[in-house]
Amino acid sequence: MLQATRSIVALAAVCALAAIASPAAATGTVEVSGLTGDEMLKLRSGPGTGYRVIVGLPNGAILRNHGCDRIGGTPWCKVSLREVRGLQGYVSGHYLKER
Repeated sequence: MLQATRSIVALAAVCALAAIASPAAATGTVEVSGLTGDEMLKLRSGPGTGYRVIVGLPNGAILRNHGCDRIGGTPWCKVSLREVRGLQGYVSGHYLKER
């Protein structure tokens, strides 16, 4: 009985940590948000600033989020454009909000 209680508490802790993760960490449809002026979110060929920039995405761009991983303190999300699914890459999850 005690072992079952410990397992349930451990599972609850894992679920709680997942719930407080970055909103962009969940997969699904997301929107580019939080850029200022003419700023563009860089869609990169890999998860980090050292990767080639594929294209710039403006506020309001709708993406499909295929999952995020935290690298060096930044959530890097693999995304594809909703309308052009063949165009995919990685963006900082700090500029994504769930739709």
